[in-house]
Amino acid sequence: MTNPFRKRSTSDLSPPAKVAAFVLLLGWTAVVLFPIYWLVVTSFKTAYQVDKGPYYVPFVDFQPTLNAWHYILVELGNDTLRPYLNTVIVGLSSATIALILGSATAYALVRFTYRPRVATIGLFIACLGGAALAITLGAPIAIVVASAVAVFAILALTITRRTRWALANSDIAFWLISQRILPPIAVAVPLYVLFQQVGLLDSLGALIVTYVATNLPIVVWLMRDYFASLPRELEESASVDGASIYRIVRSIVLPISVPGLVATFLIVLVFAWNEFLIALVLTSANAQTMPLQVAAQNATRGPQWWAMSVLILIMILPVVAMAILLERYITRGLLIGALKG
Repeated sequence: MTNPFRKRSTSDLSPPAKVAAFVLLLGWTAVVLFPIYWLVVTSFKTAYQVDKGPYYVPFVDFQPTLNAWHYILVELGNDTLRPYLNTVIVGLSSATIALILGSATAYALVRFTYRPRVATIGLFIACLGGAALAITLGAPIAIVVASAVAVFAILALTITRRTRWALANSDIAFWLISQRILPPIAVAVPLYVLFQQVGLLDSLGALIVTYVATNLPIVVWLMRDYFASLPRELEESASVDGASIYRIVRSIVLPISVPGLVATFLIVLVFAWNEFLIALVLTSANAQTMPLQVAAQNATRGPQWWAMSVLILIMILPVVAMAILLERYITRGLLIGALKG
C-alpha cells in the first residue's frame, strides 16, 4: 500500500504541507456539510427537543422520532404532493425550454455576425408602444396592428437604413445578461398585472413562461462561452463535405457540447427549483411550489423547524441526486468555458 503523503517529485508538496491541506479540506467539508446534517437531525426531533436543544447526536443527546415525517408525508399528504409535483413540472419544463432557446441563441451569436441598427430597434419599440397605447384607448386591434406594421416597414426601409450606428454580437450578449441586473421585485407587480389580464394567475403556465424569460440570459451567457471554446475547424470540415448548418449542429456541435448543456441545465434548474418571490406573487393555491410550502410552515407559535427540515430534505434530494450522477459532465462543462483562451 503506497503512502499518500510521500513526496513523489520535486514539484510535489512536502508531507507536512499535504497533511495541512488534508486537514483544511476536511474542516471545510465539515463546514459545508454541517447544514445538511443539521437538517437531517432536526427532521427526527420533536417540537420540545427543537426548542430545548441544541441536541446534536441522535440516540445520545435525544431519542429520534418519525413524527415530523409522518406529519408531512401522511397527515398533509396532498398538500405536500401537489407543490412537489408543481415544482418538478415547472422546474424541468422551464429549464428545458430555456436551454433549447438559449443554446440556439448562443450558437448564433458565436458563429454568425449580426449588425442590427439602433434606429431600427428604437423604431420597433416606438411602434410597439404606440400600438399598445392605441389598443388601450379602445382602437380596433386589427387596424392598430396593420398600421403599426406599415409604419415600421416604411420607416425602416427609408429612414433607419441610412443610419450607421449598429450593434455587434457582443453588445447583444451584454444586453441579454444585463436583464439579470434588474431585481425581481421590480417586475413582480407588472407580471402580476399582465397574467391577471390574460387569465393565467395561479397557473403553471405563468411560472414556466416567467422562469424561461428569467433564466434565458444565463443560458445564453454560459453556452456562448462554451460554444466559443469549440474548434471551428470541425464545422468547417463538415461544411466543405456538403453538410448543412442543421446537420452540423445536430451531428457535431450538440454531441461535443453535452458537458456544457448538462452543466447549464442543472444551474438553470436550481434557479427555477428554488425561486420564491415570483412564485409568491403569481400563485395562491393551485400552482404553489415547494419554496412556498416550506415558508408556510410558520404557525402562530413560530416556525415549525422539524416540518421545514423534512420539506427541505425531500425538496433538495432530486437535485442533489442529479448533481451526483452528472458530476463528470458538470465539471467538464464548467471548466471548458472557464479555461477558454
